[in-house]
Amino acid sequence: MMEIMEGSHAVAEAVKRCRPEVVSAYPITPQTHIVERLAEFVADGEMESDYLTVDSEFSALSACVGASAAGSRVYSSTSSQGLILMAEVCFNASGMRLPIVMSIANRALGAPLSIWNDQQDSIALRDSGWFQLYAEDVQELVDYHFLSYRVAEDHNILLPGFVCFDGFILSHTYEPVDIPEQDEVDAYLPPFNPYQKLDAQDPISMGMYATPDYYMEFRYELDRAMERASRAIEDAGQAFGEQFGRNYGSLVEEYRMDDADTALVAMGSICGTVKDAVDEMRAAGRKVGLLKLRSFRPFPKEEVAKALDGVSKVAVLEKNISPGSAMKGAVGLEFKDALWKTGIDVYSYVIGLGGRDVRKKDIAAVVDLAERGSGDMFYGLREELI
Repeated sequence: MMEIMEGSHAVAEAVKRCRPEVVSAYPITPQTHIVERLAEFVADGEMESDYLTVDSEFSALSACVGASAAGSRVYSSTSSQGLILMAEVCFNASGMRLPIVMSIANRALGAPLSIWNDQQDSIALRDSGWFQLYAEDVQELVDYHFLSYRVAEDHNILLPGFVCFDGFILSHTYEPVDIPEQDEVDAYLPPFNPYQKLDAQDPISMGMYATPDYYMEFRYELDRAMERASRAIEDAGQAFGEQFGRNYGSLVEEYRMDDADTALVAMGSICGTVKDAVDEMRAAGRKVGLLKLRSFRPFPKEEVAKALDGVSKVAVLEKNISPGSAMKGAVGLEFKDALWKTGIDVYSYVIGLGGRDVRKKDIAAVVDLAERGSGDMFYGLREELI
């Protein structure tokens, strides 16, 4: 059913249809509307879940860990400082192989305090063992929740996942969105069947002490599961497309890349602006395309290399910063690693931090820089403040 809906409320509708048995979250701007709406659903009897009120984000995810370990499908949501407060528990959740799904309304990290968007928060947790999907619009945001539960709960994967979306830009924007009916979601997402769970009648322990003789193998298995998640995400996205007509069967999306000489790379809502900028540059005779990254973890190394075969320049738009790194941003480092044998020039441009506007003319200027061989920089700095 197509409706005009605020992004956060659309997320809440999607989560309700995923039938989580436990919801535990702590409100933080700009994700608060999600958990407010879920609390209303539970209070009004529209959603059969235990809604746990807690004293912090650390407690919220800790409660999710306990509920998931006990065999429940669980959900949480957070943003920015809240995600960083959860960092310890994020590593616990992945190490215990608990299929938790959490919405991340991407927001800049302090200090200084900012409530506006960039992607520093989720990217800072890139090595925590959670898969990470990034939505361009509200429709993708809704659909990624169904897909994420299906992947996370796959017994061949058993990893927690972030569904990332740009705070305010998507969370508070009204867009037309198709919310599948409950029976349609049930057909795509079966009831949670835990691989193992805490049971007083058949006791086990999870997350126990590991000596040096065994710890490394646990991390190896976590890495192998993340590698398998690439195919699982593609398969789940293909199955979603067959049922709902919106296909997410690739971890990347190509836009006007057929004969592109210069490729822009981006994640999240900025991709809409980039597509408009590409159209304008194409109209002016410039061979420019966009490679949209749906999944940052697992990173689709083979898909990236295939999609960029034939281009000479890659300009990565970074809504994060990796201080002290050669490329300035974490996404560019991944692309440099994926393409180092190809001879393709990869440049990183830190752009739009703390919610700063990124306009079509800015994207065209980045292409100019890349084509001149100038990159790995902050774009759009206020020179008078430096």
